[in-house]
Amino acid sequence: MPKFSLPHTVLGGLIVVNQAALRTRGMELLVAYAETPSIALRNQIVQLNLGLVRKIAHRLSRQCSEPYEDLEQIGFMGLIRAIERFQPHQGCAFSSFAVPYIRGEILHFLRDSCHSIRIPRRWQELQRQGQQLREVLRHEWGRAPTEQELAFALNLSMTEWQEIHLARRNRMPMSLDATLSQAGDSSVTLVETLPDTSQQWQQAALEERQQLVEAIGQLEEKARTAIESVYLRGLTRKEAAQQFGISPMTITRRINRGVQKIAEHLDRMANEPLA
Repeated sequence: MPKFSLPHTVLGGLIVVNQAALRTRGMELLVAYAETPSIALRNQIVQLNLGLVRKIAHRLSRQCSEPYEDLEQIGFMGLIRAIERFQPHQGCAFSSFAVPYIRGEILHFLRDSCHSIRIPRRWQELQRQGQQLREVLRHEWGRAPTEQELAFALNLSMTEWQEIHLARRNRMPMSLDATLSQAGDSSVTLVETLPDTSQQWQQAALEERQQLVEAIGQLEEKARTAIESVYLRGLTRKEAAQQFGISPMTITRRINRGVQKIAEHLDRMANEPLA
């Protein structure tokens, strides 16, 4: 693969890559590739996004027995698929677009190379508790609780509760690349860690939660309170609007603005170099 010079400066004998110039250069290459695809352009885009593939492969390698090098090579296939499908005019950051393709390609590989994955005993117990709690709250409130309310009552993140719910629905074997949510062309697949109760899995989950809490904490107050009301406290948008004395449309705008900021924050975190 041909090498090329990244935008950089030399500071105190250290080479410092200019991230802003790097993103600009990357978008220029993506636009050029969309107009006139070529292997040379594609290889340059791959070079600019090596770190993204390596970071995802590194995280997943801690959760399975497959060698890191194998996951990295599979991840590059996902990156190439993302390059070929990316449409610059849609206004989406390429890294946000590429992550589901890279992660999905690796998860496809893990699904095909691993044996059936059993549902952890802890998840089975939480499934039972969730079913019981659903009936209790339905009786007390006169309505069925939302998934957010159940997750909150069980002291779980929505991500983990969705995984448990999906595992119950799909039984065994679980599909590692099952889609949990989708926005535009980008989808979020089943967690990038294999479902076990090992210390490594717990540490990875804790890191992800901490990143999300940090991202929410950095939002301006209006967006933060709107997101907390709807996604953490389980209010409907109409209920949240009544609480703040504003319209549901305003709540929706605040949530959309907040979600965009959270996505940008997590995108920056995903592109930070590994320590």
